[in-house]
Amino acid sequence: MEKLTNKEEEIMQVLWKLKKAFVKEVVVELPKPKPHYNTVSTVIRKMEDKGYVTHEAFGNTHRYYPVVSKENYRKRYFSNATQNYFENSYKNVVSFFAKEEKISADELREIIKIIESKNNQ
Repeated sequence: MEKLTNKEEEIMQVLWKLKKAFVKEVVVELPKPKPHYNTVSTVIRKMEDKGYVTHEAFGNTHRYYPVVSKENYRKRYFSNATQNYFENSYKNVVSFFAKEEKISADELREIIKIIESKNNQ
């Protein structure tokens, strides 16, 4: 499956949130400056070509909805990012966030508890 562009990801976030939406509803949810209706429509149709969304027709208008779940996309994206930027090491990912002060010691302890509880099951 072809990777989404930043603009496509932004629109996918809206579609995941709304579940189903017409283009005009997507435009309302996007941050300012709002893109033009035709621009959003074109991007959504490209996303449909890539297999991320589909639509149901209501006369001449379409209501779009995601085909790929947010969870599945997150797994694929994070897996690729881990492989490409962190030598396929989740330890390197966590170290990166610790060095960037994006994760606290308390949060790390919480993560350790989650890992230990999974190991004890």
